[in-house]
Amino acid sequence: MTSQSQGIQQLLQAEKRAKDKLEEAKKRKGKRLKQAKEEATAEIDHYRLQREKEFRTKETNVMGSQGNFSAKIEEQTTEAIRNLTSSYHRNMESMTKKLLSTICDISPEIHPNFRPAV
Repeated sequence: MTSQSQGIQQLLQAEKRAKDKLEEAKKRKGKRLKQAKEEATAEIDHYRLQREKEFRTKETNVMGSQGNFSAKIEEQTTEAIRNLTSSYHRNMESMTKKLLSTICDISPEIHPNFRPAV
């Protein structure tokens, strides 16, 4: 009987050791999965930054920088304003004379469709 209880005790101890080893293996697996996830996230972030840098470089090469667009637009606007101002000053006097002559020089005429009353 004692040998049987001793055998049972050995089996229970072996079962407990196996259970502990399983729990330890699960913990190691969980840590390794967490570590792998962190490594993957870091690698993804690095790849994303690299691709964004390449994209910005290509975008700058193809389209030019935004500063150039702003400067070009500002220059074109200034040139257009300068042209309009010079045109205004050049034509202001002649247009004023035309308007005044049209308004002030009245020549009364009978309308072609007018029929005198009979």
